[in-house]
Amino acid sequence: MKKSLKMFILAILVVLISLVIIFCYFFIGKVKTNKNITWGVDFSQMQAEALRLDWKKVYTALLDDLKVKDIKLHTQWDFIDGEKNKYFFDDVDWQISQAKKRGVKIIYVVGIKTGRWPECHIPKWAENLDEKKQQEEALTYLKEVINRYKDNDTISFWQVENEPFFKFGECPSWYYKNSNFLKKEIEAVRSIDNKKPIIVSDSGDLSFWLGAAKLGDVVGITMYRQIWINIANKIGFPVNYFFTPMTYWRRIQIIDKLFGKKVICIELQTEPWLSKPFFGSSVEEQLESMDLEQFKKNINFASKTGIDKFYLWGAEWWYWMKTTQNRPEIWNEAQKLFKP
Repeated sequence: MKKSLKMFILAILVVLISLVIIFCYFFIGKVKTNKNITWGVDFSQMQAEALRLDWKKVYTALLDDLKVKDIKLHTQWDFIDGEKNKYFFDDVDWQISQAKKRGVKIIYVVGIKTGRWPECHIPKWAENLDEKKQQEEALTYLKEVINRYKDNDTISFWQVENEPFFKFGECPSWYYKNSNFLKKEIEAVRSIDNKKPIIVSDSGDLSFWLGAAKLGDVVGITMYRQIWINIANKIGFPVNYFFTPMTYWRRIQIIDKLFGKKVICIELQTEPWLSKPFFGSSVEEQLESMDLEQFKKNINFASKTGIDKFYLWGAEWWYWMKTTQNRPEIWNEAQKLFKP
């Protein structure tokens, strides 16, 4: 056998063995179930209104019925600054004040991309600005928010942008190409409020979270178990992620060793992910993606990853199922998580 062929075979064996070792490291093994988890919820006024709900009733039910004590608050630039420099904070003020009365702590998400489709929420008046001007206006908006709430101790964290490294949603062409803008945003927040920690988030499933760990004080990850994949907007199908709790735990260890940063889950999937917005789908279709059994499975999975703080994504949908569809099962199950 020629030496070159032997070297080729040896290289193949080295690659295969390396892949097996990597697979075993990230997928094999068990993490001790965490019994001391803090559970919170994500809340989006926009999402509640899209479900044709009274958003104040939804929010109040989260506080008084579920007894939630931790909320990640999604706000949109185009909602607060819909008319240039004519800021509308009334609804956000109300949400924060209601949380304060009940001793609830808030993660405030601020920036261009803050969650819920289309992910990036740019006001109409700013959509056609050039890159430099658009960034300047976004920073002006961010500073307005931070200055307004910097002394409010109900807000425990600032989250700057939402998954800024993960290409998902309808965002400006420059958004994912210019990490310097994210750095400018973080610097602006710290220059105004250097007391509250900053969360930088990333896809929990399709990233190693290194970019988030470099820039943030805390790493926020998402955790989805079933998603919908579209190929060229023609073919679509559901996909169940094959990751194990160990997959998350190993990456948490890497982040801890390299950066000394804490990892929390800022989005744990507890609502359907379908080919179209689920409020335009039948209840039967929704339950194929997320029912009580899947809800329990996701909670159980999360508790085995080693993470001790989760914000559940989908509370508006639980309320919608309970109040408009007479399906309170998930709402009632969620209630068990928030018992004092």
